[in-house]
Amino acid sequence: MTFIAIVDGAITTVALPSIARQFDLTTAALDGVVVVYPVCLAMAIPASAWLVERFGAKRVLLTALAAFLGSSLLCGTAAGLAELVTYRAVQGLSAGVLFPASAALLFATFSSSEQVRISRYMIIPQQMAPAAAPVLGGLLVDHLSWRWVFYVNLPVGVPVVLFGMVFLSERRGRLPGRFDLTGLLLSAAGLGSAMFGICEGPNRGWSSAPVITALILGAALLAAAVTFELRTAEPLLKLRLFADRLFRDTNLINLVGLIPILGAMYLGPLFLQEAQGRTALESGTSTFPEAFGVLLTVQVAGVLYARVGPRVIVGSGLAGVAVVLLFFSTCDEDTSLWTFRAYMFLLGIAMGGVFMPTTVASLTNIDRHDLAQASTLNTVVRQTGGALAPAAVTTALVLGTPAAAVGDPPIGAYQHAYLALAALAALTAVFAFTLPDAAARAAARGTAASSRSTPFRSDHENVH
Repeated sequence: MTFIAIVDGAITTVALPSIARQFDLTTAALDGVVVVYPVCLAMAIPASAWLVERFGAKRVLLTALAAFLGSSLLCGTAAGLAELVTYRAVQGLSAGVLFPASAALLFATFSSSEQVRISRYMIIPQQMAPAAAPVLGGLLVDHLSWRWVFYVNLPVGVPVVLFGMVFLSERRGRLPGRFDLTGLLLSAAGLGSAMFGICEGPNRGWSSAPVITALILGAALLAAAVTFELRTAEPLLKLRLFADRLFRDTNLINLVGLIPILGAMYLGPLFLQEAQGRTALESGTSTFPEAFGVLLTVQVAGVLYARVGPRVIVGSGLAGVAVVLLFFSTCDEDTSLWTFRAYMFLLGIAMGGVFMPTTVASLTNIDRHDLAQASTLNTVVRQTGGALAPAAVTTALVLGTPAAAVGDPPIGAYQHAYLALAALAALTAVFAFTLPDAAARAAARGTAASSRSTPFRSDHENVH
């Protein structure tokens, strides 16, 4: 399920030139097809925790996945730009519920020690999806049509829905209170506006009126949402969870640390195709080794998690990211593809020490009935970090490019962008080494008597 949603968020970009030719438009005119997905995804996230608590994680998860698949089918049959953007919006809304619901169901089912083992397998689709998306998209567009970048979700997703209906067990916490409509309107509008500004900033320019307006409006609405949610008794977003230092610090690491990590993943194809003139297929096969590095490290991190704790693993991982990014900063027009692939593999090895430990550790001190809320907040943070990454890269490229050559950044601009990402990774690594992880180590060993020891109740228990 996660694999499908992640691939769909990345694969559409590959199909844009073909879609533009189909509808007789410029590629720039299709910007809305790409931007509407993360904007609507961000707008739907705040409601996901309440929906999970009210209707159950299984029901919400399968409904969101069915809606995602239905909108994928509609995207493939779209006869014009307006229809395609509308259906992409439904995809984004569905994905915004899908991610937190799947995480809530997973972490409500397993204990902390089990989560470490499960995460070693869950990381496979999460890492393979963004690596496979460019290659898969190129093959589908070249040999079938752009419509298949949407149709491809169906043969994978439909069996998943059927499997979930039969084998997934329902997990629910306490019944939620009244629906926080004011919190939803403020947070959804704020996140959507901010996401639009972040996504469009590199394209339209950070000083353009729409971008400035969106960012200011988003900041104001989010500030109002935070104020309201902290004062209301039954908030849609339980921001009080950030009072726990481990939850707060791991989310801060995810927010800032994702920028250099995902920024490098975004910058790599640009460097290969724009600076070195490589083909899209060469680019896709050269960034793919990162996934294998991640998969290797996650298996080791899963074994070491209870022994050394997430602090050492995450700090070392981010320090490794910083070092590898320094290697990337030495790349020029003569750098071979195999050298670049080796660096991508090393980047994956370093990245593998960041994702799983921060996610598992963030939920160590969270009560089981707050897992849906915590998963929602984690998703908000990750989506924000994911949106900031390409924005930071594009801004760094623009700052390193002379005004006369703004459309064609020189090699030096790419090298400076890698150096900026390396500096950010190093700073985040320093912070990661201050992570208070004693409780996380104890929970992973199964020796902590935490408030999360009481499992979620089933549907019939909630009725009584």
